Amino acid sequence: MATRSSKRKNSKSNNSTWTVVNLTLLVLYALLAGMVIFTMFSHNFLAFRHINLILTAVLLLVFAIGLILIILKKGKILTSLGLVLFSLLSAGILYGFRSAINIADDLNNSAAYSEIKMSVVVPAESSVSDISELSDVEAPTESDGTNIADLLAHIQSDKGVALNTVNVASYQEAYEHLRDGSSQAMVMNSSYSSLLELSDENYQEKLKEVYSYTIKTKIKDSRAQSADSDVFNIYVSGIDTYGSISTVSRSDVNIILTVNMKTHKVLMTTTPRDAYVQIPNGGANQYDKLTHAGIYGVETSMQTLENLYDIDIDYYARINFTSFMNLVDAVGGITVYNDQAFTSYTDSNYTFEVGNVTLDSEKALAFVRERYALDGGDNDRGKNQMKVLSAILNKLTSLNSLSAYSAVISSLQDSVQTNMSLNTMMDLANTQLDSGSRFTVTQQEVTGEGSTGQLTSYAMPTANLYMLELDQSSVEKASQAIKDIMSDKP
Repeated sequence: MATRSSKRKNSKSNNSTWTVVNLTLLVLYALLAGMVIFTMFSHNFLAFRHINLILTAVLLLVFAIGLILIILKKGKILTSLGLVLFSLLSAGILYGFRSAINIADDLNNSAAYSEIKMSVVVPAESSVSDISELSDVEAPTESDGTNIADLLAHIQSDKGVALNTVNVASYQEAYEHLRDGSSQAMVMNSSYSSLLELSDENYQEKLKEVYSYTIKTKIKDSRAQSADSDVFNIYVSGIDTYGSISTVSRSDVNIILTVNMKTHKVLMTTTPRDAYVQIPNGGANQYDKLTHAGIYGVETSMQTLENLYDIDIDYYARINFTSFMNLVDAVGGITVYNDQAFTSYTDSNYTFEVGNVTLDSEKALAFVRERYALDGGDNDRGKNQMKVLSAILNKLTSLNSLSAYSAVISSLQDSVQTNMSLNTMMDLANTQLDSGSRFTVTQQEVTGEGSTGQLTSYAMPTANLYMLELDQSSVEKASQAIKDIMSDKP
């Protein structure tokens, strides 16, 4: 009797232990499944072909079956294994969701502010080694007064040095005075660096920095909050610089993507970087090269193009081509048609023949950078950049799995900043995955008459720059084409 009683007690003890274990596993699974469901619906993950509803039903069904088996005390080991398996599955899905959220947050957070490095420089051979040795500096206070004032105020609070500013017309003029010995020091704005390179490619080697301060400015832009989810414009600004994607710099590529989700049409409108246009905000509504709008911030470039084409631009994506070309590998490579044979001027290892050429990330970067070896110079480079972007876009719109989109988003983390939210990105991805239709991508570009030294640059008034005076009929035609796509016209 004692033996039978002992067995019954052991059996009850084992049952109780399994019940506690399985209840614990069920609670853990419920927490993970609940977080998956909440995250999925709050960020529009898997909202195509009812995948989100199916996954929700499966997760709830597993919970219900596990609870019933625990209450009935049936299949204890099977229940444990099942709950462990589905807990791991839920944790994996949740990890994927959180990774996408974190990456999108990075893209958005970098778009929330801009960075400008302001510094005081002297000639490389100068005996001056510290800011305290200076009494005055040259600086274009009329065209860049706010940033210069911030720098000088920071120098005074940090080093106790009050510098006197001698006003000049531009950073280029200040640099020329520095080199000819008529001044001792100048203020330098990093976003103007590429402008100085036009007159002296090796200018950085001829300067010595004695003080620097990075200004972070919050970007206030409410466009995306009121954007139409079916028809919208995206401004793509292409830069090719090192450092943070938030660093203010010229915009070498200026493309407007007009997207109509209802008709599955995308129109790519490119405006030459040398286009002579009226630039608002920091550009003081004066005429200058379009590329110079970028030195006043991406929002200024957007407003410049909005005014030019009489449209609203809802989103922007600022792309660093140096790292963005990694996306080519993420989509499995691309093929573009090359209409003129050329060898890369900077890297003779890359030669592109006439016809279809297949590009990986390194070849694509060489392809979009080249201009010196092309007949049409920068205009042809712009066309090649559009070809590559169009090929990437076609690949993106033909992706048929969420995992592929996740890989794409991951590859964009260090090369893109955008004001498009994750929910909007997922809406677009879900719409595309749900329809299964490919987009029809077309291209257009505005034209004009180019000249050197005939037009005055606001940012570089003393420089003889090449600029393109746009053909107004070409601009009007491009503007109408954008509006036709947006108005759902075939």
